[in-house]
Amino acid sequence: MAKIKLEKSVQITLIIIATVLVITFGGMYFYKTTFSSQNTISVNGNGIEKVTPDLISVYFSVDTRADTSSKAESANSEIVSKLKNAVAGLGFDEEDLKTENYNIYPDYDYTTGKTSGYRATHSLRIEFSTDEKNKISGVIDAGANAGAGISYINFELSPSLEQQYKAKAIQTASADARIKAEAIAVGFSKKLGRLVSVSLDSFNYNPYRVYDSAVSSGSAPSAESAKAAVESITPSEKEVTAYVTAIYKLN
Repeated sequence: MAKIKLEKSVQITLIIIATVLVITFGGMYFYKTTFSSQNTISVNGNGIEKVTPDLISVYFSVDTRADTSSKAESANSEIVSKLKNAVAGLGFDEEDLKTENYNIYPDYDYTTGKTSGYRATHSLRIEFSTDEKNKISGVIDAGANAGAGISYINFELSPSLEQQYKAKAIQTASADARIKAEAIAVGFSKKLGRLVSVSLDSFNYNPYRVYDSAVSSGSAPSAESAKAAVESITPSEKEVTAYVTAIYKLN
């Protein structure tokens, strides 16, 4: 009886080993016939779409210092409140002025190695259509009169327009990859087979920055320098780019 049980155990073990070997060699065969570099080609596709920005975004900075955190916060809130009232007077809703970042922290003096009080920083943004470019001067003045600085000003794409041209750029990149693959297949007297895999390598879009206080020329940044930088510029087309990698079977 023990011998019979042992034989059955050996048989089961052999069956398991055989199954593993079949799966292993079958997988290797599938990989070689499907993904082997001898039977596939890898191509990169590029897509570029040009689009005119439809938004103007103005970024404000409110920076206050005081000997206590509550005083620094209070002074900061006062400037932001004035800014909200000022933009509301231009026809905007208070909700149109959005917070990008807010922080309160000890103001460290590196020359003495001590804390010299507290600092509150508040970054805000307001955006409007490029069709309303005439509002830019009023928006900049609203910030300056309230005591806020102008960090930078961008011509940007609205989310819907960005998504629309992102899709177009990806489609263009995909078509470019297939054209290249077909040309390679013909060049080697092969036929282009099925698509094995595809990946989106990157998607790029950079807003058009027309003013940046950090790099403004001349003396200290001012409302007038910001207005001069923007009013003399008409938004030009921006490139929305996409890159894909596609692997095709060669027959």
